[in-house]
Amino acid sequence: MTTDNQEEVFDVVDADDRVIGQATRGEVHRRGLRHRAVHVFLFNPQGELFLQKRAATKDTFPGCYDSSASGHLNAGESYDACAVRELEEELGLTPADAPGLTPLFKLPACIETGWEHVMFYTCQTDATPRPNPREIESGRFFTLAEVIAMVQGDAAQFAPGFVRILGKFGEQMGKG
Repeated sequence: MTTDNQEEVFDVVDADDRVIGQATRGEVHRRGLRHRAVHVFLFNPQGELFLQKRAATKDTFPGCYDSSASGHLNAGESYDACAVRELEEELGLTPADAPGLTPLFKLPACIETGWEHVMFYTCQTDATPRPNPREIESGRFFTLAEVIAMVQGDAAQFAPGFVRILGKFGEQMGKG
């Protein structure tokens, strides 16, 4: 479950994303240890992106806009399993609600991602997301043009990892 529980246990990884140990969430964040996370961009059939506004109770970037769903991998969990779990926990969407969950790229751990190696996914749905109020203050679909304008206008209203992922997503889409 994605909570702000400082006792959750994560795999600690090296620069090449190889597991080198385990530590609690609190220790990983306090010491700036590399660990793993997923981010999912959820699109509706019109091509609009669902953005969440993080709950005020979140330990990092409370009240900021972020990816549709995101979260840390638990120790021993795969990126794919975590992406499915986060869609369900944060947005109430099952694999049947959001078919075609597809990994697009992986970002190496860096300061913008909070020292997380991030596997990035996209999917499309015509189901209505049901944001979990413990995780998400609010959320809605935006056009990509609206999101880009919002980031250009005030990037501080977004989690830094989201801004980094959005930039890489734009690069990837420009290649197609």
